[in-house]
Amino acid sequence: MTAPRYVDVFDTYNRFMAGDRILEKDWDYYLVPNNASLMKKRYGINFGKEIIPEDQDMIDRLFVAGIDMLITTGIYNRDTGTRMKISEDEIYEGLKMAPKKLSLGEGKDSVECKARRVNTINKPVIEGGPTGAPVSEAIYSTLIESYAQEPMVDTVVTGVLETVKGHPSVKNSPWEVRATMHELTYTHNALIAAGRPGMAI
Repeated sequence: MTAPRYVDVFDTYNRFMAGDRILEKDWDYYLVPNNASLMKKRYGINFGKEIIPEDQDMIDRLFVAGIDMLITTGIYNRDTGTRMKISEDEIYEGLKMAPKKLSLGEGKDSVECKARRVNTINKPVIEGGPTGAPVSEAIYSTLIESYAQEPMVDTVVTGVLETVKGHPSVKNSPWEVRATMHELTYTHNALIAAGRPGMAI
């Protein structure tokens, strides 16, 4: 018997190439919701009126249900139209390999993102920004700056430019590439204007 090991990028590629063919609509509208419903029944998951459960038994059952959901359902790759399967041992080995903390940003604007547990006293990392929402060129920099100047915000998340120099940022076109470059330039300039040039994006 081989010792358990985490799944690396090469294993992942090979498994997707050899994986079960599944239509995306079947994955989205059949496999995932049906398995989620199965896990809810299997582990007695019921949030009631709580948005975030505080009951330790429920928290433990949610974790185990999540592991079971991943093992049962697998991971879908939209590009290949296939799914890969993963074992319980491989999941736990991957969790062991996961970093316990990350440093985000640079210099005085950097923040440490640590693994958090229930009722921890460590404050979470607060991200601010339009988070992938479409944003007009006219207000993009000002919008990002407004988030960056808030002391409680630790990192910013960019939006998506609707246009660049008046041209629609059409998907899979050179304008999409240019829009991304402008988003980064506008974001960096906004962070400088807010006095937080090292803030993580």
